[in-house]
This record gives sequence, structure tokens and C-alpha cells, in this order.
Amino acid sequence: MNTELNIMPKHTILLVDDEMAIRTMLCVALEAAGYNVLQAENAQQAHAIIIDRSPDLVLLDWMMPGTTGLELLRRLKRDELTEKIPVIMLTAKAEEDSKISGLDAGADDYIAKPFSPRELISRVKAVLRRIGRDELKAPICVGEMVFDPVGHRVTIGNTSIDLGPTEYRLLQFFLTHQERVYSRDQILDYVWGGNVYLDERTVDVHIRRLRKAISIAGHENYVQTVRGAGYRFSTQLQNA
Repeated sequence: MNTELNIMPKHTILLVDDEMAIRTMLCVALEAAGYNVLQAENAQQAHAIIIDRSPDLVLLDWMMPGTTGLELLRRLKRDELTEKIPVIMLTAKAEEDSKISGLDAGADDYIAKPFSPRELISRVKAVLRRIGRDELKAPICVGEMVFDPVGHRVTIGNTSIDLGPTEYRLLQFFLTHQERVYSRDQILDYVWGGNVYLDERTVDVHIRRLRKAISIAGHENYVQTVRGAGYRFSTQLQNA
């Protein structure tokens, strides 16, 4: 049984708090419980990590210098590409009005300080079960293509597809955001990361490489150019 547990994919938790002592304590507890932990000391760092790494859950301190945790939460929930990431607010604000404000802004749970690491782990497990983030670890199948995020492999039929790291992330983005048009700027942000500044033509180059890599049984036609707008991944054929 222990062997089976060890091969299960770990969830990744982003811990956002401006106090290093609290981050260190909670990081030790979360890692001991089997989670991968990312850390950020302010909202700006946190947002960049969320864009780059797409954690399974965010533990977000309310009161931080500059942009507050509540303001970051609202920003995440306004963006369709981050709105489904579950967030647990960590705060010294125990008043009912504060709790209601956090939950109304989209928080999945709310823990008032001080709390025990044991209570936190229990809340994290409950939210992950309720949100069903394990579904994001399941293979995605389109046509004859199978995208396996746990095994980090892509196959079409019986053929294994060799993708570079960027093409892999690009395909993952498209498969998890099908039937919507995204501009080159949006694709740059969510595939390359919020802190990377590249020419929009970089997207075109990697789109061509991706299409070439998956050009088996017409799968390259799923990656569609929308003139004047950007790109879309769709199983519906475009009009000529």
C-alpha cells in the first residue's frame, strides 16, 4: 500500500504570506502531509507563480503590504483562466463581516489565525476533495490523441509524440481551454508566464512546431488560426 501512495501525483499548494516564520512553519507541515509547496511573500509574486505554475490550491493571507490577499482573490476570480483555482483565506480577521467578504469574493474556505497546522491540512484536504482537482490529473482525449499529464506523454493512436517543453505546455493550454479564441498576448501570459516578455511572433513559431508534431490523422487541424484575433483549439472544422 505504501508503494501505491508514493506513486500518486502530489498536489501543488501555493502558500502566500508576507511573514517568513509562518510560511516556514506551514511549509514544513504541508510537505510532511505529502504536498508540493510553492511560496510567495506578496500578491505580485503570487500572481506570477499562479500564471506560471497553476497550483492546485492557494493558501492566501488576507493582510499583506501593497495589494491585499482579498484584492488578489478578486483578480483571480475575474479571470476565466484562474477562476477555478481553489483559495483558502488565512487571516487574523475573525469578525463575521470579514469572513463573509472573503467568501463572497470567491474563497473556498476561511481560516482565522491562530490555527494549528493539523486543522489547516484537514481544510486543504476537504477543499481539494470538494473541488475535485484530481480530475485535472486525468488524461485528456481528443480524436486519437491522448494527453497524459501524470505520465507527461502524448500519443496519437499507437504513435508517441515528441514535444519540446514549450510545445507541451502549449498543447496542455489548448486542451484545457478548448473552443475559445485566445490572443497571442493571452497565450504568451499563460504558456510562457506573466514575467516573460517576448515578441508575439514567438507564439506563431511554436504553433507551427506544435502543428507539425501532431500532424497525424489530421490532428494539426484542431489548432486553428482565427484571423485578427489569435488561435483556438477546436474539433470543429473551420470553413474554407
